[in-house]
Amino acid sequence: MTITQLFDFANFFVLPFWILMIFLPKWGITQKVMESFLPFVALAGLYIYLFSGSITPESAQALSNPKLTDIAQFFATERIAATGWVHFLVLDLFVGRWIYWQGQKTGVWTVHSLILCLFAGPVGLLSHILTAWITERFFPTTKDEEASTPATL
Repeated sequence: MTITQLFDFANFFVLPFWILMIFLPKWGITQKVMESFLPFVALAGLYIYLFSGSITPESAQALSNPKLTDIAQFFATERIAATGWVHFLVLDLFVGRWIYWQGQKTGVWTVHSLILCLFAGPVGLLSHILTAWITERFFPTTKDEEASTPATL
C-alpha cells in the first residue's frame, strides 16, 4: 500500500467508532465495541510502521532537540505527515473513548464533546471537563439516582 492509501485507510478506520459513540451511545454493540482496545492496537501498529520508516539520522536529530523550523521541515514529507496524522487519530479516538465512557458512567451529556474531539481532540476534552463540572455543580444527582444507574465499566 502507498502512504496515501494508508493515510486514507486510517481516516476511514476511525469513523465507525466515532459514529457509534456519537449516534448510538446506548446501543449494546457500541458498548461492546468501545470496551475493546483492538482499534488502538491496529492504529498503533500502523503508527509504528510509519514511524519506523520515518527515522533517519537527520530526523532523529530533529526530534531529539526540537526546534520549530526543524519540525516544520520534518513534517514536509508525506510519510512523516501521515505518521503525525495517525498519531492524532489514535490519541483523539482514545480521548473520545474516555469521554464516551465517562458519559456512560455518569450520565453527563457527551455528544458535543465527542464531535469536538473528533475534529480537535483537546477542545473536545476541555468541553467534556467543563460539561462534567457544570453538570455536577448545577445539576447534581441524588444518591438514589446514582444507586439505580448501572455501572458500565
